[in-house]
Amino acid sequence: MAAKKILIVDFNPQNLEAMVQLFKPFKFQIIKATDGQEAYDKFKEEKPDLVILEAILPKLHGFELTERITHETKGQIPVVIVTGVYRGPQYRHEALASFGAADYFEKPFDKEKLINSVLNLLKEEAEIWVDLPSPESVTDFLSGKLESSNKAAKTR
Repeated sequence: MAAKKILIVDFNPQNLEAMVQLFKPFKFQIIKATDGQEAYDKFKEEKPDLVILEAILPKLHGFELTERITHETKGQIPVVIVTGVYRGPQYRHEALASFGAADYFEKPFDKEKLINSVLNLLKEEAEIWVDLPSPESVTDFLSGKLESSNKAAKTR
């Protein structure tokens, strides 16, 4: 299975690198950008599976970028906003409800919560199917139950 791609966007080089290091152990393919326009261009070119971005970005604001990505992908590509500027429930609500962000974190953030959010958002549908029985085995099982039920009914 190909590695998942994550686009990480932050205008601050130290914050950008810290975020990259946070997700490095997970073997994601990480794409970096330092402004909103560069991020949008890389998004269209690289087609990442998830985007993590700072709300305050030069050239294209993070909320606007979130809205564009969400609109263009019909919500299929999750965008996680991690910001040090917009604090409070009103901004979180606006990011989630109006701009379509999948999650919202204020800096300083809980690293475990961010990692868990990203991992949950990236869960593959294929992983869900692995634990399910095949349609044939379900059919065979139900046929066996039906036969047993019919035999029991006849012996009464």
